[in-house]
Amino acid sequence: MQTEAVMAHHEHHHNTDAIDVFGFWLYIMTDCVLFGCLFATFLVLNTMGMQPSALKSHLNLYDVLIESMFLLASNFTFCLAVLNLYQKKLFKVQLWLALSFVLGASFIFMEVTEFIHLAKEGFRWDVSGAASAFFTLVGTHGLHVTFGLLWILLLIIQMPLLKMNQVARRRMTYLGLFWNFLDIVWIFVFTIVYLMGAI
Repeated sequence: MQTEAVMAHHEHHHNTDAIDVFGFWLYIMTDCVLFGCLFATFLVLNTMGMQPSALKSHLNLYDVLIESMFLLASNFTFCLAVLNLYQKKLFKVQLWLALSFVLGASFIFMEVTEFIHLAKEGFRWDVSGAASAFFTLVGTHGLHVTFGLLWILLLIIQMPLLKMNQVARRRMTYLGLFWNFLDIVWIFVFTIVYLMGAI
């Protein structure tokens, strides 16, 4: 009887994990659709007009490159946190997560600074459809990164309580997929919005 109860518990746990995985991938797919629509809107409004894009004269590729390095480096440090999680080194997990947070926060700080600078130069979200598309696309990505930073903070706090068990590994895996997804989106943003915009 006890064996049946244990088997039923494991089956329920497996079903719950499967539902969690399916739900998370469903969320990632909806985000792909969201960003696909935002990219399409940006491209149409910035390449189909008769007037050249006003964004070109305001771009600072050097700052955007540094910004990009912060985000990509945060992904690397997050991977180091995952490696230490499987080695059950709690302090190093928290240390690498904290560094990932600092790098991600630096990315957000530079992005907000860029938005303020553009607004001061007269390139605001309300000046044209092309400007609105730029701020919506880049801002939506920045909002996702901000949510990711809150998620990292939550994990840093929870990690000693979770004792680096299966739940902790699953949460780190989901956050890792989310963080990787944001890096991939940013590579497209950097290429399409900034590099193509500078040409």
